Amino acid sequence: MNGKADRSTLWKLFLNTLYISAFTFGGGFVIITFMKTKFVDEMHWIDEEEMLDLAALAQSSPGAIAVNAAILVGWRVAGFIGMLTAVLGTIIPPMVILTVISFFYHAFITNIYVAAMLKGMQAGVAAVILDVVAGLGGNVIKTHRPVYYLIMVGAFVATFFLNVNVIYIILGAAVIGIILELASRRKGSAA
Repeated sequence: MNGKADRSTLWKLFLNTLYISAFTFGGGFVIITFMKTKFVDEMHWIDEEEMLDLAALAQSSPGAIAVNAAILVGWRVAGFIGMLTAVLGTIIPPMVILTVISFFYHAFITNIYVAAMLKGMQAGVAAVILDVVAGLGGNVIKTHRPVYYLIMVGAFVATFFLNVNVIYIILGAAVIGIILELASRRKGSAA
């Protein structure tokens, strides 16, 4: 669907990214789940494998995952203007919410009800992140490529048990991906 988009598509892109951003708590991984639901499952603007690639790019690029994902999804859906539209829709809600919170910061941090609400939201966010992990892990398993299983398990062990910085894990996985792709192209051209 990349390329020129009509006003209707841009408006839908803006409203959907605005809605997703306004009602998503817990960071970029959560917003990617909602983007997948909206743009892959409901609107069919992006296919599931491409969304997985966009999520990986958004995570491995510097900056906020939500904004990175909006850039990539917007670009994929409607080119440069789609990218601007998606980013605008994504950044408006947090900017408004943070502005309001900054005015009432002292009242928020001392309110036991707000503190209790935030604790409850943490549990919900953990469940959504677990859903993302299960979905993305399931897509890796569907490839039936043992090397991807090893990368996934190795990344988990490196981060969870060995406390390896996620940057090194991402860079290592990227290098392995490049090597695998070059090897498969070399094998394809030799045949």
